[in-house]
Amino acid sequence: MNKFLVILSIVLLSALPLFSQKTDMSQLIKENFAFANSQYKYMMTLTPPDKMPQSYNEQTGKFIAHERTWWCTGFYPGSLWYIYEQTGDPAIKKEAERALTIIEPNKTYTGNHDLGFMMYCSFGNAYRITKEQSYRDIIHQSAASLATRYRPDAKIIQSWNSNQYFKGPVIIDNMMNLELLYWSANNGGEKRFKDIAITHSNTTLKNHFRPDYSSYHVIDYDLKTGKVLRKATWQGAADCSSWARGQGWGLYGYTMMYRFSKDRRYLDHARKIASFILKHPNLPEDKIPYWDFDAPQIPNAKRDASAGALIASALLELAQYTSGAEKQSYIDNARDMILSLSGEKYKAKVGENGGFLLKHSTGALPLNSEIDVPLVYADYYYLEALKRYKDWYL
Repeated sequence: MNKFLVILSIVLLSALPLFSQKTDMSQLIKENFAFANSQYKYMMTLTPPDKMPQSYNEQTGKFIAHERTWWCTGFYPGSLWYIYEQTGDPAIKKEAERALTIIEPNKTYTGNHDLGFMMYCSFGNAYRITKEQSYRDIIHQSAASLATRYRPDAKIIQSWNSNQYFKGPVIIDNMMNLELLYWSANNGGEKRFKDIAITHSNTTLKNHFRPDYSSYHVIDYDLKTGKVLRKATWQGAADCSSWARGQGWGLYGYTMMYRFSKDRRYLDHARKIASFILKHPNLPEDKIPYWDFDAPQIPNAKRDASAGALIASALLELAQYTSGAEKQSYIDNARDMILSLSGEKYKAKVGENGGFLLKHSTGALPLNSEIDVPLVYADYYYLEALKRYKDWYL
């Protein structure tokens, strides 16, 4: 009997750290959604009636918002739906619904590839939570608009229109917009949307990645032949560098494509991207990346909280499709990122930061744009990571 009690005590004691860890994360997530509820109710008072929040300049006190066709306008309503789902605050839901009416005309927008960011992060979450039929119809129309940018000869979805710099540019960010297409195809939309998503994924897999599984930012294509004209960057430190958020887009994109297709090539590729990120010698101790893994001035280079939030969310999904020590590594690294973002360095104080949750994101440093500021998509992927951790690992 005494031997049994000793063994039982050892088992219980060994389980205590895990129990404490789960309890701590549960409380942290609950507190952060309450914080988000408060912050976004403050942000609501600053948001122009016809625009969506983007950022905030702490030095000037200027709240920055953009008109509806800006690529980020789906993140504000998407974040509101994440918050409402956790808190049930009717004021948050009402604002989410109002924001959707502002961006709804984007369902016929064909000016670039960003329909997924605009319309799936927003209406996708709205439909998931409410099952409102009109939201699903808007998603299908948005997918049809995105599909107009498919170039069958090159086997890609063209990201930006041809311009003085590029003939047929595709950026790694475009992987994120494939979720709109694939979801629509699986939920009553046109079946060709799935084929477009798969074809674009395969072309990107072939041309966007280096031998170490880091990604170029921009690949320029000949739209008639599909020939690669140039491998370049627009927001990274150099054509040959690894722009941090771009690595996150690739990780998230191929993990998501595996979710839909169950094509093992996509899962294996996502795992290799994760290895590149997590084993990179320039990944800081707190796991929040510098704006580029090859940025000048490391360790004094600017951080990108948006990349940290995005990568954390992607790793939590990647863990769903792996097992053993690999799975636990993804969960642990994502948790470290969430804890860092939830700490004093990156998280705003209540009633400050223009209502945004996170500080220290970097939009496009080479363009001198959005440097060391809050960004709406950093909040979105942070909230998504919190939700995913709660749903899958508590």
